[in-house]
Amino acid sequence: MNIRLFPKKDCTAAIWSGGFTYEYLIYPETASYGDRDFLFRISSATIEKVPSEFTKFKGYYRYLVMLDNFLDIEVNNEKKVYEKYEIMEFNSDDEVTSYTKGIDFNWMVSEKIGHHKLQITQRNQNCNAQMILLFSLDTTLIKINEKLYDLERYDLLVIENPKKENIKLDFSNECLYGILESL
Repeated sequence: MNIRLFPKKDCTAAIWSGGFTYEYLIYPETASYGDRDFLFRISSATIEKVPSEFTKFKGYYRYLVMLDNFLDIEVNNEKKVYEKYEIMEFNSDDEVTSYTKGIDFNWMVSEKIGHHKLQITQRNQNCNAQMILLFSLDTTLIKINEKLYDLERYDLLVIENPKKENIKLDFSNECLYGILESL
């Protein structure tokens, strides 16, 4: 089992058409965002321009969570509203236009991945997924099999678990909790 922390403060900003994006992790690490050959990518972005057109990624599924605001959005000409921390799921090839400014969490997953799921949790979890993603929504203590990890707001903790061992997770605060199987 391999556990890695990706602090928000260590992320470098890049420009996208609607603001700035901060990449936490691209997997595998040899993959390229520009080549679109990654299995998954985790980032956070600012939406500073209204309206903003989301970048399309053919062959990817996407999870998006607003971290500081509601989200007024149009997906394939259908208007939708998501509350703060409500998880939006969509095909990354969809026509998506945002009419809200704010900060988001963004997880793109290749259609090659067999199983993936994102939820918000603040309770204990037992998990044996191949990969577990924990994104802190506030300062959070996470206990993993009795070892403590101290996360600042918007830090990412990734657990690679190729042997699919059972892992006990305890959270002091709400986190985004993602799992991946069949990598």
